[in-house]
Amino acid sequence: MAMAALRREGKRVSTLISSPNLRSSLAPSEEQVSFGVRSISTQIVRNRMKSVKNIQKITKAMKMVAASKLRAIQVRAENSRGLWQPFTALLGDTPRAAIGFVLHLADIVEVWLWFSLDWLGGNLLSTASLIQSSNFACLHFVALPGVDVKKNVIVTISSDKGLCGGINSTSVKMSRALHKLNAGPDKEGKYVILGEKAKAQLIRDSKKDIEISITELQKNPLNYTQVSVLADDILKNVEFDALRIVFNKFQSVVSFLPTTATILSPEVVEKEAEAGGKLGDLDSYEIEGGETKSEVLQNLTEFQFSCVLFNAVLENACSEQGARMSAMDSSSRNAGDMLDRLTLTYNRTRQASITTELIEIISGASALTG
Repeated sequence: MAMAALRREGKRVSTLISSPNLRSSLAPSEEQVSFGVRSISTQIVRNRMKSVKNIQKITKAMKMVAASKLRAIQVRAENSRGLWQPFTALLGDTPRAAIGFVLHLADIVEVWLWFSLDWLGGNLLSTASLIQSSNFACLHFVALPGVDVKKNVIVTISSDKGLCGGINSTSVKMSRALHKLNAGPDKEGKYVILGEKAKAQLIRDSKKDIEISITELQKNPLNYTQVSVLADDILKNVEFDALRIVFNKFQSVVSFLPTTATILSPEVVEKEAEAGGKLGDLDSYEIEGGETKSEVLQNLTEFQFSCVLFNAVLENACSEQGARMSAMDSSSRNAGDMLDRLTLTYNRTRQASITTELIEIISGASALTG
């Protein structure tokens, strides 16, 4: 009888323990575990410290690699700037147009800011800064009368790899702004993308407007021959009145300048020269040999595009490496700060564990002697 009663009592106790309500009351909550001092395992903290140290080593190594690549590309980029400067003096860099920005500040005030492309030297700096600003409710672009360009092709240059700050996002924002700026009922805008990062962003909302997409451009060291072949393929496969190359011009390790360079087609250049506009000085030059004026302009346009594209690719590569250096330096410093906080947490946890064990030993010894 006694054994049977004991078995019945054991079954009742096991049923109570297995009930979910009692389990939830006995088990500590997540808040108690997270805020309790002894709930933090020193092994977990050590593992996190080890992971942060490994990440810090990787970021420091990437910074050194970026610095080495930057030194190799910077000299070539600075030397390539002399290729396109004569074309700017002869053919100009942009059409004779200005841009008006209509900014609706919370639908209350309209501020008109007019910037001349000739004054900006072809650099749409204000475009990038205005687009990145979040203080404006909406942003509209209004193109003033200038050279009649109907087919615009925007050549967006970006990197194939990330971890280089907002350099690629800036190029994409500039490209989208130019696309909206040149949009119209009788106008056509297309994209030519160089780089994986710009392709990944523009393909979301402008997939039908992408004519050519080229990736892994910087897998091998670039030279003028490779870029000229690439430029020739673009000219053969794309119809355009104006090519607008969007890239980041290198200034320093911590600074790059969003830039756009415009190259007009031979037909538009000849039309503008005959109209007596900014390019009217072309008629003052004598053409030697048996080539016609159209053939000379065709050759000049092809050579100008290859030179500007070569410089743009090198400038963007320099900006990429400089931005990656800055990003990896910031990551290394952040990893160091995180490592300091984890070290402090580890020491506090270890000290709390040692103190608790000493208290338990003293309490046990006091209980035995008492």
